[in-house]
Amino acid sequence: SGLAAGHHHHQRCRRIQELRATRCVFTSTELKDIQFIRSYYYNKKELTRFDSNLGRFVGYTEFGVKQAEYFNSNPSQISGLKAQKETYCLNNVGIDYQAALTKSVAPTVSLHSTTPPAGHHPSMLVCRVYDFYPKTIKVQWLRDGQEVTSDVTTTDEMEDGDWYYQVHSQLEYTPRSGERISCRVEHVSLKEPLITDWDPSLPESERNKLAIGASGLILGLILSLAGFIYYKRKVKGRILVPTS
Repeated sequence: SGLAAGHHHHQRCRRIQELRATRCVFTSTELKDIQFIRSYYYNKKELTRFDSNLGRFVGYTEFGVKQAEYFNSNPSQISGLKAQKETYCLNNVGIDYQAALTKSVAPTVSLHSTTPPAGHHPSMLVCRVYDFYPKTIKVQWLRDGQEVTSDVTTTDEMEDGDWYYQVHSQLEYTPRSGERISCRVEHVSLKEPLITDWDPSLPESERNKLAIGASGLILGLILSLAGFIYYKRKVKGRILVPTS
């Protein structure tokens, strides 16, 4: 619950916010693994907190410490809050656990390459894994079916902001003819690992770009070679006259 009040001081209006927040922290649906916490805030700063693991209030500011002492001196209030662990948390945790934690959404996987600047190797492959739930996931790179552990960089799982998660993994590699590179994903939503192979084939437009680039490179090499041959012939045709 929240409370906002306006106070006038030297003709200026200030908003003072008081907030009471209740939450249940749990690692399972067992009562022993549930923690009931009730916090009191003043202008976004936590003053005092009741923690069921401690069985009492704890203060976090000078005023909060005094408040905690006052609250702790009331046995009936402390007993009521201790009971909240079971009456409030246990039921809600069970509902939340069934509604959210036991559900899963399979990830979507896409692969794309990042071309390094001309003359720089290796190339970079990116495996983007997104729209999955829950958070825990395992991403691996395979080269001809064998796991690749070197030259691999993988981000932590990142929240999408809509309950889903995403993770990106990068592989530095030097292309080899005939090899198969794959991104392997393991997730609770999948009955078996999802393996996505990198397909180096490109659309027609991309092939045209490469063809034009290759033609330009070959033409440049031919012109360079012609210039070099001309230079060599010119040097050969010279007569060196010794000087005294």
